[in-house]
Amino acid sequence: MKPVEIDGSYGEGGGQILRTAVALSALTGKPVRVYNIRAKRPNPGLQAQHLTGVKAVAMISKARVDGLRIRSTEITMYPQRITGGNFSFDVGTAGSISLVLQSVLPALAFAAAPSSLKITGGTDVAWSPPIDYMRNVFFKLLAKMGYHVDCEVNRRGHYPKGGGQVVVCTHPVEKLTPITLMDLGEVQRIQGVSHCVRLPRHVAERQASAARRVLEAKGYRDIEIAVESYPPGRDPHPGPGSGIVLWAETSTGTVIGADALGERGKPAEKVGEEAAAKLLEELRLGAAVDRHASDMLIPYMAVADGSSSIKTSELTMHTATAIHVVESFLPVKFEVEGKLGSPAVIRVNGIG
Repeated sequence: MKPVEIDGSYGEGGGQILRTAVALSALTGKPVRVYNIRAKRPNPGLQAQHLTGVKAVAMISKARVDGLRIRSTEITMYPQRITGGNFSFDVGTAGSISLVLQSVLPALAFAAAPSSLKITGGTDVAWSPPIDYMRNVFFKLLAKMGYHVDCEVNRRGHYPKGGGQVVVCTHPVEKLTPITLMDLGEVQRIQGVSHCVRLPRHVAERQASAARRVLEAKGYRDIEIAVESYPPGRDPHPGPGSGIVLWAETSTGTVIGADALGERGKPAEKVGEEAAAKLLEELRLGAAVDRHASDMLIPYMAVADGSSSIKTSELTMHTATAIHVVESFLPVKFEVEGKLGSPAVIRVNGIG
C-alpha cells in the first residue's frame, strides 16, 4: 500500500502534524510518510519527545518505521495490528508526557485489549497541556464519547530535569459515541490543582489563593483548589517547579480548562492570577470546548459513529492543521463556521 503523504511544514509546521499523522496511521492501518518534519521550528526535525511519541505508536501497532532518529526530517511508518498490553516509554528529557499521549491514545481506543502505559518525562512543561489538564478536562471529554482513560501521577517532572512519571490505563471501545458540545451552560463548580515541587508549600498556596481571589471577584463561589506540595528533600520528585490547572464544570456537562506554569522570578500570585484570567476568558466567550481541547478532539470526532458538533472558543492553527491531516487519511469532510483566531463551530460525520 502506498503511504499517505503528509507535508510536515503545513499550517503551524510543528510536532502536532507528526503526532496526528502517526496516530491515524496506526488507527487506519495505512502507512504514512511525513516529510519536512517541524520545518518551521528553530530546531527542525525530530526531538526527543517526538521520537518517543513515534516509537510508542510503532510499538503498540507493531510498525516498522524508517528514518526514526533525532533531527530526522522525514519518517515512513508501516503499521500492522493495534495491540493492547503493558508498555513503558521514557522521553529521556523534560519532553511532554501529554504530547506522547496525544500520539498513542487515538489508536489505543480501538486496541484488542486494555493497555497500561508507564511514561517518564515532563508532566508540567511549557507549550503543552499539563497532565492535570489532561486528566481533569480532556479525559472527561473523551469519557463522554465512551472512551475511558485513567491516569495516576507518580512523580511530577518540570523543565529542565524532567523525570516525571505517570501511569495511564486505557479501556478500548468498539465504537466511539459522537458528541455535541455547543452550549457552555451555567458554571456549576470550579476546581483546580495547585502544586509545587522542591519549593516551600506557600508557593502552591499563594498560587491557589490568587486564583481564587480573581474568580471570586467575578462572582464565582465554592471554588475548590487542591494544594499539592513536595518540599525539598522529599524524593522522588526531581523539581523544582510549580503550576496550577483550573477547570469549570457546567450545566451542559462540558468541562473548560486553563493553566499557568511557575517560572524563576515569577511571583506565585502572578501564576495563579494568570490561570484564573485564562479561565475567565474562556467562560466569557461562551463556547463548550476550550481552545486547547478542540484540536485533540478532531481525530476522535472523525472516527465516532455518527455526527459530532463542537463550538470552540478559538479556531487555532493546531485545530485547522489537525483537520487537514485527518481529511488526508479518512473519507470525512469537516464543516467549519468561523475563522482562525475566533470562536468557531466544527462539525463532521464520523465514519464509525
